[in-house]
Amino acid sequence: MVSQSGGRGKPDGKPKDIVVFSITKDATCDECGEELWSGDLLRVVEGTAHCMACADLGHLVYLPSGDAALTRRASKHSALRAVVVRWSRSRKRYERQGILVEEAALAQAEEECLSDAGLRAARRAREAEGREKRDEAFVRAFAQAIRSRYPTAPAGAEVPIAEHACQKYSGRVGRSAAAKALEPAAIDPAVGAAVRHRWTRYDELLMAGWDRNEARAEVWADVATVLDSWRGGGG
Repeated sequence: MVSQSGGRGKPDGKPKDIVVFSITKDATCDECGEELWSGDLLRVVEGTAHCMACADLGHLVYLPSGDAALTRRASKHSALRAVVVRWSRSRKRYERQGILVEEAALAQAEEECLSDAGLRAARRAREAEGREKRDEAFVRAFAQAIRSRYPTAPAGAEVPIAEHACQKYSGRVGRSAAAKALEPAAIDPAVGAAVRHRWTRYDELLMAGWDRNEARAEVWADVATVLDSWRGGGG
């Protein structure tokens, strides 16, 4: 007999899940005496261990976790079902491994998932397209804010600066909260970085082995001159 325990239904309330354990140690069914090995399933009721046959769950099939839609539908269609858990030694807790459901319920769930797989794929594509459009709109707005703040910058210079600064997952200044608010605190560093790399000797100095901070100090005056001219000379 093992010390693991399972849930029981309440006659006057909502039933609890039937819990089945994927055991980590060899055990024995207290009802029929069948030997159970590590990885086998058993149910424990009031301290008594039962194999799947003695627990009247032997006709159910195992559906591992991983596909939320399939699990949800199989669970809905199965009149009898159980949750399979296993003890995690590293996390010191029971973790859900999957469910046991009737074979017909699983087959029905699989058919339903196959029939609407195309619909789910289309929805994911629409959502991705929407995210892409929102991101493109943000880059355009950021470019417009650069042009407004630096009106005499070379024609079109604001576009690659905005695209670089706002590149997704880059962690650059264009992804910050200040950038989303189109604040100068995000616009100025983005423009300054572009000027430093493209309109000064900064990259040449780096290639020549200069320290990054020393190279920045060396071209600081040149960057300031370019930025002042892009602002229209207004400082």
